[in-house]
Amino acid sequence: MSTGTHTVINQPPPRDDHDAYAADAALREGVQREGVSGADDELHAVGRLVGSSAWVERGRAANENPPELRTHDRYGHRIDEIRYHPAYHELLAAGVEHGLAARPWAREEPGAHVTRAAKYVLWPQIDSGTLCPMTMTYAVVPSLRWQPDLAASWEPKVTSGVYDPGFRPVEEKAGALFGMAMTEKQGGSDVRANTTAAVPVDGGGPGSAYTLTGHKWFVSAAMSDAFLTLAKTDEHEAPSCFLVPRWLPDGARNPFAIQRLKDKLGDRSNASSEVEFDRTTGWLVGEEHRGVRTIMEMVAATRMDCVAGAAGWLRHGTTQAAWHVAHREAFGRRLADQPLMRNVLADLAIETEAAIALTLRLARTFDRADDAHEAALRRVLTPIAKYWVNKRAPAHTAEALECLGGNGYVEESGMPRLFRQSPLNGIWEGSGNVQCLDVLRAMQRNPESVDALLAEITAASGANRTFDDACERARKQLAAPSEGSARLLVEHLGILMQASLLLRAGDAAVSDAFVASRLDPDAGGLAFGTLPDDLDLAPVLSRALPQLA
Repeated sequence: MSTGTHTVINQPPPRDDHDAYAADAALREGVQREGVSGADDELHAVGRLVGSSAWVERGRAANENPPELRTHDRYGHRIDEIRYHPAYHELLAAGVEHGLAARPWAREEPGAHVTRAAKYVLWPQIDSGTLCPMTMTYAVVPSLRWQPDLAASWEPKVTSGVYDPGFRPVEEKAGALFGMAMTEKQGGSDVRANTTAAVPVDGGGPGSAYTLTGHKWFVSAAMSDAFLTLAKTDEHEAPSCFLVPRWLPDGARNPFAIQRLKDKLGDRSNASSEVEFDRTTGWLVGEEHRGVRTIMEMVAATRMDCVAGAAGWLRHGTTQAAWHVAHREAFGRRLADQPLMRNVLADLAIETEAAIALTLRLARTFDRADDAHEAALRRVLTPIAKYWVNKRAPAHTAEALECLGGNGYVEESGMPRLFRQSPLNGIWEGSGNVQCLDVLRAMQRNPESVDALLAEITAASGANRTFDDACERARKQLAAPSEGSARLLVEHLGILMQASLLLRAGDAAVSDAFVASRLDPDAGGLAFGTLPDDLDLAPVLSRALPQLA
């Protein structure tokens, strides 16, 4: 006999299968603004996939069943294999097939990197862990091209668009994934503190084989087919870059002792590890002692994805919060109709739009790498964007979670997983301080990058007096930069770039709210939900979710 005590009322309905790209006005408009044409079908296909309840379930399963390390077989032989839940393989296969790995390098179509960045922004709605191996595989190509013979062997597998999870020599596989093994425990971000030793097998030189001995503290995507790593051929010289495959050309396993998997705060579907090289064979990529320059090509592309991933987290958090408040009542009316909640949600939404605009503009610099202005802009905009968007991610995610109240604090909502993920990209590929120091180096060594950045920012001059005043303050900051205040400078430049992009995008409600709350020195509040009272928030909210209008 039912007593009616478990009747469910006043709870948001499940969000039915939908096209997440079609529902994202900021992303669609940004893709068009950055010059992409002809990619609608593939973007909508990814939008439908990440909006599918079946694929959301795969993401949950992959994260609730993290990878397991098998160091030895039953007979005591070293195997160093990692086993994943089947959902992880399904997710990674779908991502590679949809071009989130290295497709832009194979096709080199106009707007290919912007298109991929848009897909990357969408992907965290189902899983973030699978983005790591796809990022590394995408990012390795520019570094590989420093050594044409190695690129000729590996690039066709990397850009094949096929995920082949079999643990066997790459010659037997339809596709390959790459990882990176750069960090050592004594150095961290200081990669020149490297102690891994490399000895030439037969004379040495670019493209030649060396044996490597050392310990890598943080190896990403540990079941990849090959890795780029750093080692020293002379302890008194700078490190060199090497390609280390899991299997050797003769079919033997390359010594690659996985010591343990990292027990991480987030990104739990992906395996990060510690690895020991013990006379492990690697091939020199580029010149000896120039490894940092070589591998920084890879780092630049991975930092691009750190921005896109964080923008994806902002989008996912905003979407989850918007859906909840549009369907739940409190104190006699919908949460979405209550002024304070509308202020909070609008603030989350404009932060998301700004992050997406910055992500896609940065991606365009990769599409136009041969353009001097774009190349100069990328040099300084990459660390600015990585610093600022990732600094916003944890606070933004916490606020989005709070919109769901207690419902957001339980695991089954997915919000705790998103919250645990949110600090990752601020650390990955260089923490906030490293990014700020990189901006200062760019200003000193590449002054043309500052000119390019200012040209981009001031392209919106005259559109808003508050913005113009903020630009003048930035010029004064740039005239006398200092290491101690580098964070303040980089933050200001990041916000100005976002404001410029939003002002030029043409949506007055979004740009007015962003400029008034981020650039007006008298704006006041630091928390989300402190937008000025005189702003028109209805258009901002309707862009986040039509039901909020």
